[in-house]
Amino acid sequence: MSKETKKKVSDENFDTNDSVEEETEEKEVSEEETVKETEDIDEKASDSKDDSDEESEESDEESKQDDESSENKKSSKKDKKDKKSKHQAIIDDLNDRVMRQMAEFENFRKRTEKEKGQMYDMGAKSILEKILPVVDNFERGLDAATEGDSFADGMKMIYKQLMTSLEEAGVKEIEAEGSEFNPDYHNAVMHVEDEELGENVVAEVLQKGYMYNDTVLRHAMVKVAN
Repeated sequence: MSKETKKKVSDENFDTNDSVEEETEEKEVSEEETVKETEDIDEKASDSKDDSDEESEESDEESKQDDESSENKKSSKKDKKDKKSKHQAIIDDLNDRVMRQMAEFENFRKRTEKEKGQMYDMGAKSILEKILPVVDNFERGLDAATEGDSFADGMKMIYKQLMTSLEEAGVKEIEAEGSEFNPDYHNAVMHVEDEELGENVVAEVLQKGYMYNDTVLRHAMVKVAN
């Protein structure tokens, strides 16, 4: 083989080796780029996953906070409702006590007024019963007085004033003579036969009877006919 031929073959082999090396280098670069792209994709995916996890965690945290806030609000409303219910129960109890106290005081006031009235009536009746005999003697003295006597006229004026004062105090005479006998107001001490009078009629009043307001102060002592 000639030198030229050897040189030509050698050049061709060199070119071939260079081409293979270039292809190998290009392949390695391509593989490196592919690996890098894969790593970039994995990194992006990882970042995206991390972001998603973070967002999910934040969402869970927010949801948890919302739930806690909702529970706190419900608990707060329940506490307020319980407090309001307790306060209302206390208010109702106090109102009931006040109403009972007012009712008891009103009953006490009415009872006291009634007792005071009864005590006043008892005292007044006791005094008036002692005055009635004086009135009876006054009337007997006036019946025996001479007509036209100035002293007797003066006593009649005093008697009239006394009776007026008794009437103002609630004392009035019980009507008896000529009316039907009534044991609630009359005290029969005698019985007579009289054809001119009806049956069970008061024929004569022996002692006047008096009423004090609506109660009998003294029964009228009477004589009953038939």
